Amino acid sequence: MNSYFAELIGTALMILLGNGVVANSILSKNKGFNSGWIVITFGWAMAVFVGVFVAASHSGAHLNPAVTLALALAGKFAWSKVPVYMLAQVAGAMTGAFLTWIAYRKHFAATEDAGTKLGVFCTIPAIRSYKDNLLTEIIGTFVLIFGVLFIAAPEVGLGSLDAIPVAFLVLAIGLSLGGPTGYAINPARDLGPRMIHALLPIPGKGSSDWAYSWVPIAGPFIGATLAAVVYGLIM
Repeated sequence: MNSYFAELIGTALMILLGNGVVANSILSKNKGFNSGWIVITFGWAMAVFVGVFVAASHSGAHLNPAVTLALALAGKFAWSKVPVYMLAQVAGAMTGAFLTWIAYRKHFAATEDAGTKLGVFCTIPAIRSYKDNLLTEIIGTFVLIFGVLFIAAPEVGLGSLDAIPVAFLVLAIGLSLGGPTGYAINPARDLGPRMIHALLPIPGKGSSDWAYSWVPIAGPFIGATLAAVVYGLIM
């Protein structure tokens, strides 16, 4: 499989299953309705496991522009591939979000609250404070990237067996640091689905909250850069 296509497919699967567990938990008339934060965090961890396992042998399973940037900064990935990897990741995130909508279309229609519908696609802060939300995303992404840099093989990225420790890493971040912002820790994970939310004909969907959208983009990139710098200093 082409490495760029693998990034698209892996990211699409991750977002389909990750946004899917959110949809199952918060949209009306679902069998999983009100199943709570533990289900969501475990669901996202399993989503990451599936995406990484599928794409790892073909692309190194970055599935996240912040991971791609950090691996390049750490000398583990070619800069020439960075732009196309990031584009593939955003396209994959859009694909996964669209498929989530297809799977839960009737439940989006049955849900009245616009914020709940948006929350299936992208992150919404529990308390809106751009400075604090940005810091939370920086810290969460730093933990993710710092861990990934130790897991990833030189000049390759993640292997299939790395899907297990990465899934546990994402689970730990979600359980411990996810509450304030919904732990985007991935610019593509937030931007791609937010774009799909803006484009889809979802009844009563409301705003796509573009005023907040820069936080889950800037925070992960800053956190990834800091993690790569610290990793370089100690290794």
